[in-house]
Amino acid sequence: MQDRSSTTLFPEMSDVDMALTGSSTAAPLADRMRPRTLAEFVGQQHLVGEGRVLRRLIEGGGTLPSLILWGPPGTGKTTLGRLLAEKTAARFVALSAVFSGVKDLRAAIAEARLDRRRGRRTILFIDEIHRFNKAQQDALLPAVEDGTVTLVGATTENPSFEVISALLSRSRVLVLNPLDEEEVATIVRRALTDTERGLGSFNPQISDELITRLAHSSGGDARMALSALEAAVTATEPDEHDARAMTAPVTASATLADATAFFKRVAHITTLERRARKVRKE
Repeated sequence: MQDRSSTTLFPEMSDVDMALTGSSTAAPLADRMRPRTLAEFVGQQHLVGEGRVLRRLIEGGGTLPSLILWGPPGTGKTTLGRLLAEKTAARFVALSAVFSGVKDLRAAIAEARLDRRRGRRTILFIDEIHRFNKAQQDALLPAVEDGTVTLVGATTENPSFEVISALLSRSRVLVLNPLDEEEVATIVRRALTDTERGLGSFNPQISDELITRLAHSSGGDARMALSALEAAVTATEPDEHDARAMTAPVTASATLADATAFFKRVAHITTLERRARKVRKE
């Protein structure tokens, strides 16, 4: 039986990815390096530091309130949602507001009601919750209000303008900051040396100066930094000692390519969202 303890943001792609790759190691580096414990988490010390609110919620084991995590891309919103679910032994269901509608919400809530009868809670993580329209957000209210689901919404936009007041009044808004350069550099170095999930098996060789440049160009986005790093390492040919000595031009090229791809993805998602709204209106 399939493990239903966790649902990916894009479940329709999971079977395709596994069929093509046959291994989870083909996942992007940023996904493979996602922190598995709070000890691995880098940044957001105002939330996860000793005695801070999220650390108390994660380690306390008490009733988790609904949360809205507001911050830039690549700062740990999804990871924090997963860590909250694991520490509270709740089922983690993730939906993308770009690709999900009321039908998907109702299905997730129906499953959550069944789990609740079995004594298990559900954390419903909604990525880019600001992209849900008012009707979609209204559909969440009863389940959030009666405790069927604990909502964890992630948004890059100010929730005061993008999330309906009824949901805001039932949730706690937590602000995530862009990672500083040293934090991004820490994540990059970890990926370079990790032979299980990272790039350590490629034997990459990179100077501290290039790591600093990469961290600076990421703009506080760990996902962008790791994507650029992965591209740079795989684009570098191994030498006679099977080491990959990374150069400034290759690293800069990978960083630029990753930024370009990022903005293309944003434009593509915006187009899909507009089409979906048009269909809903019709």
